[in-house]
Amino acid sequence: MRKLMYFFLFNIIVIIAAACDEDGGGTVETPSIYIEDVTRFEGNGTTNSFSVKVKISEVSTEEVTFNYETRDGNAKSGEDYTSISGTGSIAIGAREAVIPIEIMSDTIWEEDENFEILISNAKNATVSGDIATITIRNDDSFIPSSDVGYSTPTSYPNYTLIWSDEFDGSALNMADWTYETGNHGWGNNELQNYTNGNNAYVSNGKLVIEAKNEGGGYTSSRIITQGKQSFKYGRIDIRAKLPQGQGIWPALWMLGDNFNTAGWPACGEIDIMELIGHQPGRTYGTVHWSDNDGNHADHSGHKNLSSGIFADEYHVFSVIWTDQKITWYLDDVAFHVISITEGHLSEFHEKFFFIFNVAVGGNWPGNPDASTTFPQRMVVDYVRVFQ
Repeated sequence: MRKLMYFFLFNIIVIIAAACDEDGGGTVETPSIYIEDVTRFEGNGTTNSFSVKVKISEVSTEEVTFNYETRDGNAKSGEDYTSISGTGSIAIGAREAVIPIEIMSDTIWEEDENFEILISNAKNATVSGDIATITIRNDDSFIPSSDVGYSTPTSYPNYTLIWSDEFDGSALNMADWTYETGNHGWGNNELQNYTNGNNAYVSNGKLVIEAKNEGGGYTSSRIITQGKQSFKYGRIDIRAKLPQGQGIWPALWMLGDNFNTAGWPACGEIDIMELIGHQPGRTYGTVHWSDNDGNHADHSGHKNLSSGIFADEYHVFSVIWTDQKITWYLDDVAFHVISITEGHLSEFHEKFFFIFNVAVGGNWPGNPDASTTFPQRMVVDYVRVFQ
């Protein structure tokens, strides 16, 4: 009789359990709740509003509530975004809720920034992801910058301005310039990858060439006028503010038009300005060529600022190039000269094109170290050619 009663009770339990399974009942696990990361372009208005999603792993039969609050990263509350805190909820039968976010927009270039949103004190759910990172992506190119520094005129006696780029447009003029790209070391064991426009832009009437540490490597830009603008003889003025730091190597220079056929150094090279970042107050002027034996030859001079560094303000780097000699000037003061009348300097009686770039690392400047900060920028106000 007792065995029969046990058998009867067991079957009742099995029937009830089966009925619960058929009705979708049974044991219901507590859902997990998490918040998702968001990346958003800053925008150019005054504010930019969007939402961050808080989700649960499965539909709950009870309302899920949680607290949330923002926390500064390198983005600061009141400057880059509006801080918030409060309580959110996910309704019965729903899978997500949204938290409204407001970031502050402008038209000034700045680094990408981020802040965080934290969720806590969840009810009817367990928290599996309590922090979301909100990344504010820069979408501006305007860099506010003082225009303090030396400047030169747009005309000289006995000269005619035959070409210039004042960088007054909204973008680089591709009728005059071409991007050179790649990360093959450029003959000097350089470290940067030259990109196609990501590191060079026109801002506030200036050309900006920017070297960045992207985490996995360095990026920068190198632009040339080869096949578009080239010149023989004349006065060349370039007004620029230079970067600094160990391993940083900005240059404003020229190569002979026959570079692709003659190669280097037989094509000739005129370095109007070079700077190595651990000597931020010294500019170099140099020529390179192939001597009578076909070997590399060069002739270099330099000029130190009496005070300050080239990153402090604008200076004008110039050469006056005639059929007799090339003379280098810093802010209209000559500091170096070479005669080009000898036959083995015939390279310098042909047309040359411009190259503007900021290299990172290499045989001459050495590589960046812990003291080097990024980004580093060379800002060019104008380039002018007079003949």
